Amino acid sequence: MQRELVVDRRFRGPPDSGNGGYVAGLVGRELGATAEVTLRAPPPLARPMTLAGDDRKLRLLDGDLVVAEGEALDDLDVAVPAPVAYDAAVDAARSSYVLVHPEHHPFPGCFVCGFERDGDDGLRIFVGPVAGRPVAAAGWVPHPSLADTEGIVRPEFVWAALDCSGGIGSIYVDGEAQEDLPTYVLGRLAARLVAPVHAGTECVVTGWRRRADGRKLDAGSAVHDADGTLLAYARATWIALRPEPALGHETRS
Repeated sequence: MQRELVVDRRFRGPPDSGNGGYVAGLVGRELGATAEVTLRAPPPLARPMTLAGDDRKLRLLDGDLVVAEGEALDDLDVAVPAPVAYDAAVDAARSSYVLVHPEHHPFPGCFVCGFERDGDDGLRIFVGPVAGRPVAAAGWVPHPSLADTEGIVRPEFVWAALDCSGGIGSIYVDGEAQEDLPTYVLGRLAARLVAPVHAGTECVVTGWRRRADGRKLDAGSAVHDADGTLLAYARATWIALRPEPALGHETRS
């Protein structure tokens, strides 16, 4: 297959590039219910890219630059914690790090976790710590604009929800203010869509840290319905950006 793909500015993460989970989802939706997508470069906004490959492997290209690579998976081995009750998730979200310390949010206009976005424009998923458990959670009622004609949330938006929930849940794991915390970006996301997510229904999104290794964080995330049924889950690798060198100094790799 080969076709054109454009990321609308609505779906940005950083100001000038696409939200990583959303873009990964655009690739992953073509590969079936379970897939892994690796981001190689910041996805550009509002200009045509090329999605090329077959039903097992795809590449997203900006000219000759590889933006993302995707591969279909037969299964996804992630230990998903027990679900969080919807009311408890709503309460947890009120303590989300990105709301309590908005000055430290690197991308406040993010489509998924940006507090500058309205509810009919962004997802506004702000996972926060759940008392007595090593997970962060938020309630989520998907907006109808995210759904197809049957009211089912489109795969790319489920991937997006899994993206930032895992990031916030793993990066800000202790909930304490950290002015010198590096900026993390999504490097790889693997997701399994288990059952349909229906627009307008109460869902719970959770995120947690799986492990840390230097500049890399491995995160887990999941979406359940209000009855605790698992709808989707993911694992992700987040990478801390190196600080920019001070003016007048050179750095060597």
